[in-house]
Amino acid sequence: MPSRLLLSVRIPSPAKLNGLRCIRFMASDTGKKLMQIDVSSDTVCPWCFVGKKNLEKAMEQSKDKFDFEVRWHPFFLNPDAPKEGIRKSDFYKMKFGPAQFERATSRMTEIFRGLGLEYDMSGLTGNTMDSHRLITFAGHQGYDKQNALVEELFQSYFCQGKYIGDKQILLDAARKVGIEGAEELLEDPSRGVDEVQEELNKHSSGISGVPHFVINGKYQLSGGQPPSTFMRAFEMAAKDGA
Repeated sequence: MPSRLLLSVRIPSPAKLNGLRCIRFMASDTGKKLMQIDVSSDTVCPWCFVGKKNLEKAMEQSKDKFDFEVRWHPFFLNPDAPKEGIRKSDFYKMKFGPAQFERATSRMTEIFRGLGLEYDMSGLTGNTMDSHRLITFAGHQGYDKQNALVEELFQSYFCQGKYIGDKQILLDAARKVGIEGAEELLEDPSRGVDEVQEELNKHSSGISGVPHFVINGKYQLSGGQPPSTFMRAFEMAAKDGA
């Protein structure tokens, strides 16, 4: 599958959808059409969690028609964030200013509640390299496990005030979803870094923000899109491959 898209699609309306074509078709073992979804994301990006939840709603509503394979790829919103961690509120007030921080926090709290989640701004934020090393490592043990790990890390960071730069938090998440060899990985700070960089260059170097979704190697969607947008993209990909 090509790593660069021939067509960039943001899908703001059904009218724009009608004029777009996709050329790739894949079938799963069940005979359903397969939607391969590559997601560029950072583990400290709240919109990435929102996008994940909306994608999953679309997948649930489309499961009778399609099978899905979701694969997660790294992105660094704050590559220079300290590894030792800094209070979330302090970091984002410095980054955006107090007024914008308060507006953004209020908005995300409302959006999370709409998804049945509580947005927790307590705890620390910081460098996300270790979380990306673990997510990339998990992908070799199955994309279902990788997806479950991403969910655990999002829940830990956004809803429980845990710092995902903490080795023990990462290990707890890995054990919970059955990732083997996580402790050995995290013991060596250089292990997996090159692979994360390769993933970053391949999937995320041409984008400026996350979440970023690529469906069947052709369609690009950015941001916390609603489920209906994903579902329209699935239908388009299916029709183009028929």
